Amino acid sequence: MSEEYFDVVDADDRVVGRAARSLVHAKKLRHRAVHIFVFNGRRELLIHLRTASKEEFPDVWTSSASGHVSAGEAYRDAARRELSEELGLSGNPEFLHKFAACAETSWEHTELYRFVSDEPPVFDREEIAAGAFHAVDEIARKLVDQPERFSPAFRLLFAWYRERPTQG
Repeated sequence: MSEEYFDVVDADDRVVGRAARSLVHAKKLRHRAVHIFVFNGRRELLIHLRTASKEEFPDVWTSSASGHVSAGEAYRDAARRELSEELGLSGNPEFLHKFAACAETSWEHTELYRFVSDEPPVFDREEIAAGAFHAVDEIARKLVDQPERFSPAFRLLFAWYRERPTQG
């Protein structure tokens, strides 16, 4: 399998180069990612447990779906792709917010999207060990009790989501 390539970006998310995934991660170069919060009709949020084989943050809970933006790919296209690849869902996720690259996001400029569906997800078992819908307040309690059980990026994005005036 050939290695993925990412756009390397500056602090303002302007492309300054292109590099292989392994180099980008090893040198902690800024790059791009998307996260999608999938809600069902009961307003419960799907979270998933990353597999033990994941390079970063194995065996922790994270966003419904997430992934890198490939070199030359638009954020929104990456969000649709990740939704399909990781959860077997298709549609147009709604853009919520853009986060600047920082340590919590693993140096990824990150766009957060929301998607609402009552279709049962079909998990990519190479990426996802388990997943379930939970009430937002329940996830918030779990984050207080065991923050280390959640990825740093999810903690950041979820805190922002909880602080918004309208959660929709």
